[in-house]
Amino acid sequence: MRLLIGLFQWLANLGTPARLRVGAFLTHVTTLLARRRVKIAKRNIDLCFPELSEQARAQIVRDHLRAFTQSFIDRSVFWFGTADQVCELIVCKGHERMPDLLAKHGSIMLLAPHFIGLDAAATRLTYFSPEGATIYSPQRDPDIDALVRLGRARFHAVHLVSRKEGFRALLRYINQGVPIYYLPDMDFGRTGSVFVPFFGVQAATQTATAQIARKWKLPVLPVYSQWDPKTGRYDVEVGAPLEDFPNLPKSNAPDTSQELDDSIEAATARLNQHIESWVRRCPSQYYWVHRRFKTRPEGEPKFY
Repeated sequence: MRLLIGLFQWLANLGTPARLRVGAFLTHVTTLLARRRVKIAKRNIDLCFPELSEQARAQIVRDHLRAFTQSFIDRSVFWFGTADQVCELIVCKGHERMPDLLAKHGSIMLLAPHFIGLDAAATRLTYFSPEGATIYSPQRDPDIDALVRLGRARFHAVHLVSRKEGFRALLRYINQGVPIYYLPDMDFGRTGSVFVPFFGVQAATQTATAQIARKWKLPVLPVYSQWDPKTGRYDVEVGAPLEDFPNLPKSNAPDTSQELDDSIEAATARLNQHIESWVRRCPSQYYWVHRRFKTRPEGEPKFY
């Protein structure tokens, strides 16, 4: 653990060009040592971009592995760099709208799909708000888990709610007026999910995003992050609140459970459409190494 922290501190003190060279070298190592993840990324990209040539899809895989590796190298700055280093490496815009929305609505949902710059965005946004909360999956190694928790609470109080605690712990912070940083696009199985298209493929998608946003009437602000391989910097954009998510039931409509389910499913499908449109901005920088299509509808064969 001390060696890992020492390595991160050393990397944080390097200039951006030097960290880019380290990342470029380690990309070759990633390709050799993480073959299972490479296969998952290739399978995902083949499923989502069948219209592209084999060569074009292979290039997306290569670009993805480069960005994926660099994101781990750059966590050294996110977690151990100075505030000036973080602000220089990560450029953020759109965050100016957050205080007014918080004052008006009590809390907000920062919707952060799994892009390569996910941790860059989270770190940079801690610079602007005194408090925040998010759900995370604890690491198996307690030392690594402690490092992650420390790194993700750089500049303000970040309440990391273990996924094992469930959503109730997160809702407590919403009631306290704390903004939440929410990741909507992992496959956690059938429980609490509906199958809706993502790049034309049925994907088990958690409905909690729409349910929480609707019940607490939270503005949902998308957080888009992108790494620039030329400069090594990360661009983070906090978008305006989504106008069509979630789709609130009409005030004169009977509040039946069936209508509620239909509404939530429709909202969840539109959520995937939004995420797909953001991924298409730079396809290589979505987190393709996770098994987004792990859970299949009844009767369908597994993809992985």
